[in-house]
Amino acid sequence: MIPTPLEAAARALSDTVDGMRFAAPVSHVYNPLDYAWAPNAAYLQRFGQGRKRVVFVGMNPGPFGMVQTGVPFGEIAAVRDWMGIEGEVGKPALENPKRPVEGFACARSEVSGRRLWGLFAERFGTAEAFFAGHFVANYCPLAFFDGGRNLTPDKLPAAEQGPLLAACDAHLRRMAEILEPEWVIGIGAWAEARARVALAGLPVKHGRVLHPSPASPAANRGWSEAATRQLVELGVWDY
Repeated sequence: MIPTPLEAAARALSDTVDGMRFAAPVSHVYNPLDYAWAPNAAYLQRFGQGRKRVVFVGMNPGPFGMVQTGVPFGEIAAVRDWMGIEGEVGKPALENPKRPVEGFACARSEVSGRRLWGLFAERFGTAEAFFAGHFVANYCPLAFFDGGRNLTPDKLPAAEQGPLLAACDAHLRRMAEILEPEWVIGIGAWAEARARVALAGLPVKHGRVLHPSPASPAANRGWSEAATRQLVELGVWDY
């Protein structure tokens, strides 16, 4: 089967970042584009084809979301029940005993993903209706851990960030060329800033929504309403 353009781009990104090494305090690096390729490929095949008016861009995989399912913000119920995606998930080369990969058997909930996909399900009903004009991606495909602690790519030293950001910028630009979005919306300020750098010169409009992380007090006060308001004010959605 010939890979779709997004699958080919994801494979190329995965191969590039697989060769990168990260020093302490990073203890473990997970690449779900590798060990969780089957559900990721299903996501790209089913929902990543055709032009998209809006592309949402997150930061990197969460430990109970994309790390488990291979799908950005991959809250298991949303991926399995709403999107209808399930697939074989293997193990990273070096598994973190404090952050095991259990795939679709993982009992933990990815709160950010539950909030994000919950909003889209509430507004659009079906996954097909949402993805007809929207897509969700992560800027960086790697998850980083310091023991049991999740490390985000913005916390890496500059020397390690440089090659990683260059690869992720190139991939995001390729994705934008494939999907031809009118809007690229960062989920959080860092993702928006990276998208602006990566897509400089392309005819896209930029914006951002509040990150749905439970670590954000503002998100815990009603993320769905806040994100909807932001998208309406930008002109991405209407009430």
